[in-house]
Amino acid sequence: MALTYATYLKLGALLQLQEPRSKPAEHDEMLFIVIHQTYELWFKQILHEMEAVKRAFSENRLYDAIHTFKRVRTIMKTLVGQVDVLETMTPMSFTSFRDRLDTASGFQSVQFRELEFVLGYRRREMLKYVDKETGAEEILIRRLGERSVVDHFYDFLEHQGVAIPAALKNRDLSEPNAANRDVQRGLLGLYKSRGDLAILFELMTDFDEGLQEWRYRHVKLVERTIGKKHGTGGSLGVPFLKQSLFIPSFHDLWEIRHELE
Repeated sequence: MALTYATYLKLGALLQLQEPRSKPAEHDEMLFIVIHQTYELWFKQILHEMEAVKRAFSENRLYDAIHTFKRVRTIMKTLVGQVDVLETMTPMSFTSFRDRLDTASGFQSVQFRELEFVLGYRRREMLKYVDKETGAEEILIRRLGERSVVDHFYDFLEHQGVAIPAALKNRDLSEPNAANRDVQRGLLGLYKSRGDLAILFELMTDFDEGLQEWRYRHVKLVERTIGKKHGTGGSLGVPFLKQSLFIPSFHDLWEIRHELE
């Protein structure tokens, strides 16, 4: 059989994956499913790109890192834009099928938790919320034992002559990345002496800002839809989501903004 657009993309299977649970189907449930399936596909792509970033950093491939951060920055803008589409659904239309979600919740997105871990925002306590029967726990435990994007960024900075403290290189990988003044001094020197590296640093900051913007928009979406209620499946709702607001991935790039003159 000749390869076609439909068979290459497996559209026959893909377009059968949207199955509303409400009967008769509530109109907006289809939108809810399509948006969240699309998010998961984008999370998969971002994870794929972050593996490329890690390799580029450790192998000192500046322009590959620049190219990839341009891409993931653009993907983040798309994710933020999808919130606009989801916000066309009113609280009443969501309520019309919310109880059909049973124990399902976006809080259970393993890929998003992976992305947090890959970027260095690591919370071991999140393991207790994943379904152990799906293999999700093993995936996240593996991510906790891997070097984050930030750790690979330290490799890149060493290639540029920045002395990375031994405590950072030998740290407990399961702990979150944090700001470090020695790294910041090195970054300031590179910002002022290397325009090509400044482009990379600004792209990293753009991506980080996009991720924080998506978190904020997601929190406000949930808040305007369900208010102070707990999330579906007993998830922690808006108060939990607000905990991660404005926590950056690349702490050191944000800490030096006031020193860039």
